[in-house]
Amino acid sequence: MLQGFKDFIMRGNVIDLAVAVVIGGAFTAIVTAIVDSIITPLVALFYQPTADGKVGPTLIGLYGQKVTFPLGGLLTAIISFLAVALVVYFVFVLPMNKWKERQAAKAGVVEEPVPAPTETELLIQIRDLLESQRGTAAAPTRSTEPPSPSI
Repeated sequence: MLQGFKDFIMRGNVIDLAVAVVIGGAFTAIVTAIVDSIITPLVALFYQPTADGKVGPTLIGLYGQKVTFPLGGLLTAIISFLAVALVVYFVFVLPMNKWKERQAAKAGVVEEPVPAPTETELLIQIRDLLESQRGTAAAPTRSTEPPSPSI
């Protein structure tokens, strides 16, 4: 039981995922600080914050109340996600893929694409499959010549 758990943990994907989650969490704090100190003030240049600090366009509701659409929070979330995704890709995914390619090249592993079957081969496979589903034996090869008239 412990050997299976050890094998699971030692897989490259589990380690990569754990590192990405930890670094992503730490990087999120940095991105949030940058967005709060740069992006939100840029949005505030165009919209005045409301009394509760929301920044965004304010419209008048059906009953005469002011309704603010807080764009600052939305922009913070979008920019944070994109920044974390970019860092995780360029710092972890891309180097790991390059490393795996180099390891495969050193080991002499060459992935050759499997040639696609021809149209004739596909039609033969379909015919054989249909015949096997009907429970009939393979039909004899048919001639392309028209049948001779019988008298």
